[in-house]
Amino acid sequence: MAKAREIPGLSTDLTYGETAARVLEVRTDELIEHSEDVLDMTDIERVHAMRVASRRLRAAIEVFRPCFPKDQGKAVLDDVKAIADALGERRDRDVAIDALEGFAGAMPAPDRPGIRSLIEDFRVEQEQANVDLVPHVEPARLEELRERLLDLAMAAREAVADVDSATGEQESAGAGSEGDEDATAGAQAEVASREQDPES
Repeated sequence: MAKAREIPGLSTDLTYGETAARVLEVRTDELIEHSEDVLDMTDIERVHAMRVASRRLRAAIEVFRPCFPKDQGKAVLDDVKAIADALGERRDRDVAIDALEGFAGAMPAPDRPGIRSLIEDFRVEQEQANVDLVPHVEPARLEELRERLLDLAMAAREAVADVDSATGEQESAGAGSEGDEDATAGAQAEVASREQDPES
């Protein structure tokens, strides 16, 4: 599984909104980076890496959803889920083909044609899944998604600024109130847990 990038400066001293923004920014960058050559069917690990990145990003949006404007957050989450689903369709065929090819090599020669035929069926499905993936990973579409994700990060920071203005410097989220520290710590723990198992 592709290793998750560390979030710079992450600590319980950060406000809940600032934590949300930092996690979202890093997970967004990871998704975009792993999109490079993802349609290359000769290297199936590219799809795997981007799929894991998409599920980590989805987890971050879900964990920090209270920080984001409701409609805006839901729309972005739906798009990230759609990308993850399309990647999953390709990944399922990649894994099946890889497993069957290993299985075929261990089978007696008379049984191999049947396995080869099954592999060819999966290859047809793999190619179609790759075609279906294309619109989800077009650079222009990913750039538009990236901008919307960064807008969510900005909204999380602005929400913190609004709280600071309303409550004053002494009780500001930036001062690290106990309740906000608890929320931040809980969210960081939840993100870490789900990144260990991005299939959750």
